[in-house]
Amino acid sequence: MKFNWGTGIVMAFAMFISFIGYLVIKMNTNEIYQHDLVTEDYYKKELDLQQKIDNAAAAATMDYSIKVKQRVEGLLIGFPENLRDDQIKGSVYMYNPSNKKLDFTTAIKLEGSKMLIPSKHLLEGRWDIEINWEVNQIPYYFKTKLMLQ
Repeated sequence: MKFNWGTGIVMAFAMFISFIGYLVIKMNTNEIYQHDLVTEDYYKKELDLQQKIDNAAAAATMDYSIKVKQRVEGLLIGFPENLRDDQIKGSVYMYNPSNKKLDFTTAIKLEGSKMLIPSKHLLEGRWDIEINWEVNQIPYYFKTKLMLQ
């Protein structure tokens, strides 16, 4: 067999296509390369969007602002101080877009209108925080994005 430019180009294309095929198969089958960037029930959660918008608007009209600050001991969430701790009920959902295994939900447990999420539950990186809470059976909603360091 005579080796010339045409044969070399065909062999180079064949090796390149084989290499790309290998990478595609490896990235899709290996558990190390997880790339889940959306939630499991994406469409179901989108249907609840209008309710969340209404609850966030209700919190804005009542001037119920929530403050989120990063501390050494963890994430400090401050609720309105004009409300009693026993009036506020709900949950805090922590969503990590890069790894769904880190997502968690915790019930609101206040100490002096503040709640602390310990730093042992939080890794560095981006987090989306969703707080569904209610006062006297009136629901409110708060959402923010936070970059933890």
